[in-house]
Amino acid sequence: MNLNLLDEVREEARIKAEALKRRVEYKHKSKLRSRQFQVVDLVMRKAHPYQLENKLSPKWTGPFRVTEALGNGAYKLETLEGGTIPRIWNGANLRR
Repeated sequence: MNLNLLDEVREEARIKAEALKRRVEYKHKSKLRSRQFQVVDLVMRKAHPYQLENKLSPKWTGPFRVTEALGNGAYKLETLEGGTIPRIWNGANLRR
C-alpha cells in the first residue's frame, strides 16, 4: 500500500518545493531597487577592498560623472576633471 502512495507523496513534495521557490524569488525581487542614472549625473562608486585601509575607511569613492549609459545597468564614468575611468561600472555598485 505504501508503494501505491509513493507517487502521490513525490508529486506533493515537488509542488511544495516549486511553491517555496516562487515565494523566495518573489521576496528577493521585492527587495531589489533599480538604480538608473542619466548622463551627467554625479555618482559615488563602491570602494574596492584594497582601497579600504581599516573598518572606518569610507566605503564609497567619488564623485564621478556618468558619461554614457550602455544599457542593462552598465555605465561609463569620468572624474570631475574630465579623466576617463577605464572600466564599465554596474549600477548596483553606484549611488547618487
